[in-house]
Amino acid sequence: MSEARTQEQKEQQDEGQQDEEQQKEVEQREVEERSAPSGKVVYKAILKEGEEELERSSSALFWSGLAAGLSMGFSLVTEGLLATYLPEAHWRPLIAKFGYSIGFLIVILGRQQLFTENTLTPILPLLKRKDEKTLLNVARLWAIVLVANLLGALLFAWAVARTTAFDPEIQRTFSELGHKAMEPEAATILLRGIFAGWLIALMVWLLPFAETARVWVIIIITYVVGLGNFSHIIAGAVEVFTIAAMNEASWLTVLGRYILPTLVGNIIGGVTLVAALNHAQVVAGGGGEDI
Repeated sequence: MSEARTQEQKEQQDEGQQDEEQQKEVEQREVEERSAPSGKVVYKAILKEGEEELERSSSALFWSGLAAGLSMGFSLVTEGLLATYLPEAHWRPLIAKFGYSIGFLIVILGRQQLFTENTLTPILPLLKRKDEKTLLNVARLWAIVLVANLLGALLFAWAVARTTAFDPEIQRTFSELGHKAMEPEAATILLRGIFAGWLIALMVWLLPFAETARVWVIIIITYVVGLGNFSHIIAGAVEVFTIAAMNEASWLTVLGRYILPTLVGNIIGGVTLVAALNHAQVVAGGGGEDI
């Protein structure tokens, strides 16, 4: 009888321990679900995306990049429409600059290839492997996407400037936006390009685990880029190509004073301030051993 009671008590203790362990597992899962992902987890997600981009064919990259260049034109269109129809007031840019985000929304949610996103994603595999093969593959991706983006921006700018798709009043606003982008000296454009590249690459870093907040992350970051008049190689190219197509600026001036310094600035901001630093913080934290 005592043996049966002892066995029963032991079984009850075992069941209690099992219940306690299960409760701890449930609590641990809840903690993990409610905790923000670590830098190592974000790094791995972007690294995987970068490796997938490097495996894409040149033709796929070109057509996706061309679509992105065309889509970025809607940043100019939406901002121009808002600026045209809003009353003249000191707060007008605070509203009109929300239009700047539209092109980015289309490109990013549509999974199109944008050059400034690629200052982060394919660089992580390069920083991990540090070999010539990956370097050449990154150079291939960059060259194709940049050329395709700029070609798309050029085609869109020509359509805006040379067709009757938009009323003259709206075209004048497009022209004003283009001249505004060209106002600063080349050194200032380069510096602003660094900030733009920095912010866009940070946005890419934030997106993998933004979940339902993805749209707001894109809108907020790109709104800051637009409001700060930070130089973005593709969004800005649509603006300055438009005034060149209107014969209000020479193509040589547009390429030399805006496109080149903006390109250098975006690369510095995206590669150095985001890709390299975030790679370094993961590796320094011991996360590079099993990546």
